[in-house]
Amino acid sequence: MTFVRAFSTPDLRKKLLFTAGMIVLFRFGSYLPTPGVSQADVKHCSGLASASGTGAASVLAVLNVLSGNSLLRLSVFALNVMPYITASIILQLLTQAVPRLQALKLEGRAGQAKITQYTRYLTVGLAVVESASYIALARDGRLFPGTDCTATSYPLIPHPSAFTLATMLVTMVSGTAVIMWMGELITDRGIGNGMSVVLFTSVLAVIPGQLEQIYLTKKIGYAAMAVIVIIIVIGFVVFMEQAQRRIPVQYAKRMHGRRMYGGTSTYLPVKLNQAGVVPVMFASSALYLPQLAASMFGDSSRPQGWVSWVNRYLSVTAAGPSFFYYVMFFLLIVGFAGFYVSITFNPSEIADNMKKYGGFIPGIRPGQATAGYLSYVLVRLTVPGAVYLAVIAMFPMVALGLIGVGDQLLFSGVSLLIMVGVALDTLKQIESQLQQRNYTGFLR
Repeated sequence: MTFVRAFSTPDLRKKLLFTAGMIVLFRFGSYLPTPGVSQADVKHCSGLASASGTGAASVLAVLNVLSGNSLLRLSVFALNVMPYITASIILQLLTQAVPRLQALKLEGRAGQAKITQYTRYLTVGLAVVESASYIALARDGRLFPGTDCTATSYPLIPHPSAFTLATMLVTMVSGTAVIMWMGELITDRGIGNGMSVVLFTSVLAVIPGQLEQIYLTKKIGYAAMAVIVIIIVIGFVVFMEQAQRRIPVQYAKRMHGRRMYGGTSTYLPVKLNQAGVVPVMFASSALYLPQLAASMFGDSSRPQGWVSWVNRYLSVTAAGPSFFYYVMFFLLIVGFAGFYVSITFNPSEIADNMKKYGGFIPGIRPGQATAGYLSYVLVRLTVPGAVYLAVIAMFPMVALGLIGVGDQLLFSGVSLLIMVGVALDTLKQIESQLQQRNYTGFLR
């Protein structure tokens, strides 16, 4: 109903069509092959990996899901939005630690524009490093572990000359820059946050193919159970993402000339999941880096001690992750969630702003007492919120593994959180714009 009303409004219809056009263009680039790649060998190796279950066990599998299967396809948009997201998270953390960035944040729109410019530069730098790593894995035949796709039998890059590798590097980095530009266009002229919409599209594009793979290999019963698990988790995520603690705030009356202002009551919403999906992505990246290092620098024929330890405890095999992997994943999510909330939600700053504009929490003195109360509430919400994030991140892997399709469907909680979060935020933006255009006042 909301989308029907949105399409009946000319301005919103234009924004929705523009967003849809950008999504179509993005999906086209996700299938467009990078120059120098053998598409026949890539398709063959992808089929072998899916049939053997190693497609879900690869160290690159989670990133491949988040890229809409474009990473292991070695397309122009292979890196997707991951370099930009990583750069944004790094800049957010540095803003709390570097005085220069803190000063820029306080300058308003001009300072934020400068931070955005730094984020773009860092995105390009990260794209260079990541694309070089993936090209090296593809050249050496290690992009599809567990298959017979080596550099001699099925070369993904048939002619790995210096010019070919440089062309692939420039193409992938340019693709990341184009995605970043498209995301900013969606934010300015479309609906929703552009980068979030792109990431949502990538995650959503993977689901039909994975469910089809389950149906072809395990028949309709297992496919139905997988769908039921996904629906249950999505419903729970929607419920938890809407949960919030509403702290009442009262504004005192004040006189300005002959007019009286204030005297209103409102509330300060504090979400249960204040950190979003950032802690889960942090934890996934932290566990992925040792696996990438083992793949890049380890000896597969006679693995070193640290490589054996990584392969035993931190690698995701066809049988599923190890118990140590789950424990580390859980602890990293909880730790990152507490750390991220502590640097993004400043109770002292909020208390000072409330005091400046004559606001106070009933029963709590303004100033330091209000900051202490907000810190107390934040801790009580952050702990269960962090546990909820960890459980949601691991539940699909565990549940799908128990019903026997964990080796066919790599649908992590990261994907679910991204889908639900972006869908809810976009829907709220559409509803708010509809209210602005269709407000009829109190007299109707």
